[in-house]
Amino acid sequence: MRESVAAALQVNEPLTTSILEGFLREEVQKSGFHKVLFGLSGGIDSALSAYLAARALGPNHVHAVLMPYRTSSPASLADAMEVVKDLGIPHTVVDISGSVDAYFAQMDDKLGEPASPLRRGNRMARERMCTLYDLSAAQGALVVGTSNKTELLLGYGTQFGDMASALNPIGDLYKCQVRQLSAYVGVPKSILEKAPSADLWEDQTDENELGFTYDDADEILYQWVDLRLSPAEIVERGADAKLVDHIVRRVQRNQYKRRLPIIAKLSSRTIGIDFRYLRDWGL
Repeated sequence: MRESVAAALQVNEPLTTSILEGFLREEVQKSGFHKVLFGLSGGIDSALSAYLAARALGPNHVHAVLMPYRTSSPASLADAMEVVKDLGIPHTVVDISGSVDAYFAQMDDKLGEPASPLRRGNRMARERMCTLYDLSAAQGALVVGTSNKTELLLGYGTQFGDMASALNPIGDLYKCQVRQLSAYVGVPKSILEKAPSADLWEDQTDENELGFTYDDADEILYQWVDLRLSPAEIVERGADAKLVDHIVRRVQRNQYKRRLPIIAKLSSRTIGIDFRYLRDWGL
């Protein structure tokens, strides 16, 4: 059963790439922009977004922003630079250490205790997104997102941090599909083969933090979300019952991260409830 699910998750590489390139071109132009900007971490998700954007818009219309923190792995910065050089795209390096450390120097003193790794990681993610949106205003560019479908469903990201964007070409690709498409478009081998990491603290890896592998999560999520099987049916097909329950509960618990802020309804036409015109109004 596992082999059949894994096979079903395979994408048609030329077709998927063409669709995502068309999505980027159409959404950017319809919004009245000609350029995009994104955070390039040295990981596979942001690398794939970079390659898709460069293919869709041309290297001169994409801008990569590299935002290391003082504990970030030098290898991550090196991998990000390899993407920049391979694509021939402009880039900016912004060290976020000073602003993040200045904030926690104040808050640790006020709260009387040092911030947890989670708080520090969330602050870094939001600091990076603040930087991206500031530079997007300076350059007249849309911010491209780099969160995949697995992360979005699991809530494995920071609300208004790395989960924020104006448009996201890879948000409907599971992690295994990101890997497949990344190899197809030519993402460097060093990025394809390394363990996924948000690089928010030393030796951090996604799968160690989550407590399960992306492959296991993808297979369960695909059956539950795309095939609409019940958790019990997924278990009957061979999945671990505890893991299925854990993943389902995590998706449900993090639903708030996938929604725009909820507005209390008072009028006959409320934004996000009754006033929901299509994005393709265009300009």
